[in-house]
Amino acid sequence: MTTTTEFGILVTTGGKGVDMRWKKASGALTELFETAMGDFPADKRLMFGGSAYFVNGNMFAAVHQGAIIVRLAEEDRKAMLASYAGAAPFEPMEGRTMREYVTVPEALYNDREALRESLGRSYAYAASLPPKVRKRRKRAGPR
Repeated sequence: MTTTTEFGILVTTGGKGVDMRWKKASGALTELFETAMGDFPADKRLMFGGSAYFVNGNMFAAVHQGAIIVRLAEEDRKAMLASYAGAAPFEPMEGRTMREYVTVPEALYNDREALRESLGRSYAYAASLPPKVRKRRKRAGPR
């Protein structure tokens, strides 16, 4: 169900009245992410209340609330999940896993080289995928 708050913000609630608003990422996390992204030849868009990066129309990295997320090939995903206690499959909403995405563990936030390497693997994987073609919006018919 979608409702509007007194400030005009649309809020979607789950079937049991669960508040599903996303919190904006902190300035420090956003700055860390933007710095780590450096010079990847990617398109930047706003998603999840923060920055998201795309190559050939495929998202490969983003900030979501208090975490950095990356899209990885299966082998890299398994390696990250096995190697870091804080790594987890990305669930933007409880029970809704985005299957190729992993939440980057906070341990990598302090290891800029390892974070940049993870972003590089994510970029390479997304770049290897077929380009995503944007769907045209259907025009609303006469009312």
